[in-house]
Amino acid sequence: MRTFFLKTFPLAFVFIFLIVACESENKLEAEIAEIDLDVTVERFDKLFAKSTPETLFELKTAYPFMFSKRYSDSVWIARTKDTLQQQLFEEVNKVYPDFLEEEDEINDLFKHLKFYNKTFSPPRVITVTSDVDYRNKVIVTDSIVLIALDTYLGADHMFYDNIQNYIKQNFRSSQIPVDLATKYAEKEIFQPKKKTFLDEMIYFGKQLYYKDIMIPLKTDAEKIGYTKSQLDWANANESNIWINFVENEMLFSTDTKLLSRFINPAPFSKFYLELDNESPGRIGIYIGWQIVRSFMENTNVDFQEMLQMDAETIFNASKYKPKK
Repeated sequence: MRTFFLKTFPLAFVFIFLIVACESENKLEAEIAEIDLDVTVERFDKLFAKSTPETLFELKTAYPFMFSKRYSDSVWIARTKDTLQQQLFEEVNKVYPDFLEEEDEINDLFKHLKFYNKTFSPPRVITVTSDVDYRNKVIVTDSIVLIALDTYLGADHMFYDNIQNYIKQNFRSSQIPVDLATKYAEKEIFQPKKKTFLDEMIYFGKQLYYKDIMIPLKTDAEKIGYTKSQLDWANANESNIWINFVENEMLFSTDTKLLSRFINPAPFSKFYLELDNESPGRIGIYIGWQIVRSFMENTNVDFQEMLQMDAETIFNASKYKPKK
């Protein structure tokens, strides 16, 4: 009996620990859900599509920042009548006849932002079209957030036929709160002049951990912008990736080519091995994420404090060991 107890006690302890941790997390999320915050998304895209010479003045008064003074009213009216623009408006309206589900997710993100930063003030959230300017899918300022809905119509949409798969795979509605969280992370994370590959990995690892906190209901695949199979590959090969980085002395390297190989968006990562085509791009930020997670698990450092810490300090204290 004593032997049985000794063997089972560690498992029982782990089980109890997980239950307590889960209950604590649920309590925290319940507290965040109670925050009094309710943002209504403004559908400027719809209002502009329906505008006429008679209603344009009223629209310009409500949204002066959306109308450059360099252009006369006739230019804006002509734009609403342009056949390509009309098709754009129609396709956006098909996918987003309303915005209720996305609005709920944005509200949830803002409640998390408010919980962790008491000075946060919810901005106006406005949907627009942008001629599929996917480099500016969302724009975030202190007072206004713009969301270009024509960049979230689904990866298979005809508007994206000439865009590479690794880019357009995230042109879907579920990525709207993810992209917003990325922009807020960029505003909050301290970033000294980046010098080493480790600096880059940890910086983007901080961004991803920020999403762990701010959009906890999103999957890891959604947070990093991978497909499920891409994330599965990263999880299965984490140890081999890490060994490759260490053996090739990449961590403290200042070689800028490492950015295009492992950090920047790309169809795959470049180990210069046969497995390259199997790998997802940006695998360096995946490793940085695991290092930051390990750091937060093995220290008592506050989340906001971690965002301001330098990469080498985080790495040294992380006790990071890749999954095998």
